[in-house]
Amino acid sequence: MGTVCAIMLAENGLAVRLWSAFPEAARRIARRRESSFLPGKRLGKSIEVTGDDGLALADVELAISAVPTQFMRAVWSRLAGHCPAHVPICSVAKGIENGTLMRPTQILQDVLSAAGRAGPVAALSGPSIAPEVANRLPATVTVASEDPKLAETVQQVINRPYFRVYTNSDLVGVELAGATKNVIAIAAGILDGLGLGANAKAALVTRGLSEITRLGVALGARPETFAGLAGVGDLITTCISPIGRNRSFGEAVGRGRSVADALAATESVVEGVATTTSVVELAARHGVEMPIAQAVHDVLFKHTPPKDAIAGLMTRPLKAEA
Repeated sequence: MGTVCAIMLAENGLAVRLWSAFPEAARRIARRRESSFLPGKRLGKSIEVTGDDGLALADVELAISAVPTQFMRAVWSRLAGHCPAHVPICSVAKGIENGTLMRPTQILQDVLSAAGRAGPVAALSGPSIAPEVANRLPATVTVASEDPKLAETVQQVINRPYFRVYTNSDLVGVELAGATKNVIAIAAGILDGLGLGANAKAALVTRGLSEITRLGVALGARPETFAGLAGVGDLITTCISPIGRNRSFGEAVGRGRSVADALAATESVVEGVATTTSVVELAARHGVEMPIAQAVHDVLFKHTPPKDAIAGLMTRPLKAEA
């Protein structure tokens, strides 16, 4: 997604520097003018590519962080000393850090505050599978920040005819929605792997939305955020896309592959796996019932057979819908 954002910013006439945490990967991208994750998508001449930490943020006016959540602290600790004071940063990561239970923008502020360099933060989220956006298929997302001017700035600089951006002031809700939907998407993939049909997936998406909304509200988010692009919009895309990493991983597990083998089969980071642990911990801390997230956790980390986990969900005590 970082490469896609760089391409869109360049299309809007901005000078862009694309930094990789891996210098050899940066040199390869600079030489080939394309990323291995988006083959055939050429980088414009106005996009500079580097793996130099000291150059990464030199003289930047806006930074977009596409580092996966579980690696953000280490990467931004590397960059903190090179980061201009108070530079605004927009995160496109979707996850919750293990241990601290922090959202991506909280990690950024935690690391950069310790270095005396923290500025305003934002989060871009919504149904935006990177290869589709790279192919200029229509997508609509939202950018959330507690700083309205930053949200509007991100909206203006990255909006494209095929990539429509709305603003939102509910940073907590937008980030939580983006993280928790990945857990439900793993469950959706497991259903696909087991061949359990459309009725089951419709119920999963609906009840999954209910429980991630409960968690969000308990953490101070607005319930309507979960009915929007960052919530149900991203949830639908992630649960049905044939190329979505979390759903595809879940499908492999549903077909009988071990968690380790299913993870090894993908080059990308499957954010929902680590996030499942954090979501279950957050739910316990705030007294929120999340049976689907718990079932996914049991399959991934307690070796519960997927069929047994589903049977457990289907035989829970009956109650009114809420």
